[in-house]
Amino acid sequence: MPFLRETEFAAEAVWLGHVSAGPPLRAKAVDTLDLGFDGVKGERHEGLNRASCVRVSNLYPKGTEIRNVRQLSVLSEEELQQIAQDMGLDQLDPSYLGASIVLRGIPDFSHIPPSSRLQATSGATITVDMENAPCVLPGREIEADQPGHGAAFKPAAVGRRGVTGWVERPGRIQLGDRLKLFVPDQPAWVCENRLVSD
Repeated sequence: MPFLRETEFAAEAVWLGHVSAGPPLRAKAVDTLDLGFDGVKGERHEGLNRASCVRVSNLYPKGTEIRNVRQLSVLSEEELQQIAQDMGLDQLDPSYLGASIVLRGIPDFSHIPPSSRLQATSGATITVDMENAPCVLPGREIEADQPGHGAAFKPAAVGRRGVTGWVERPGRIQLGDRLKLFVPDQPAWVCENRLVSD
């Protein structure tokens, strides 16, 4: 019996981006992404492995070689619009965020369960790692073009920054493709003595 349950949700790929290796974070809009097991060839986050960063500093010393589960940054068009409104902007260009894919049609997208799958018509499949916490780098890109708005990004993006993911099955994703959402078929974890952070 399959352990991943197909949901009623499918999303349209409304924007695709390529983030060149090295700075800056800004993505270039493209019509197609060819996904390999390493991610997208020539991209900043390409590779089967990566050096650990601050996001996992409680597990590994910075720079430790670990599996790369951050090959792609997937965002929601609806959440980008909410971020823009909170920042006082009419819209927010996904290129500022180093986005790989922007989808339309999945509510509360940034909180889909870790290990969910997004599968394109081609069969290309992305495994969701987890919610992508906002950082200051997109704010710097925004500030360069929209002076006075960059600092507003991080607080406006909390809970709306999308997810990171890695390529489980290679293939092509094109603008307009529909990606189906599959989620793990398991109950939510409930812990009686849960750890409360400060």
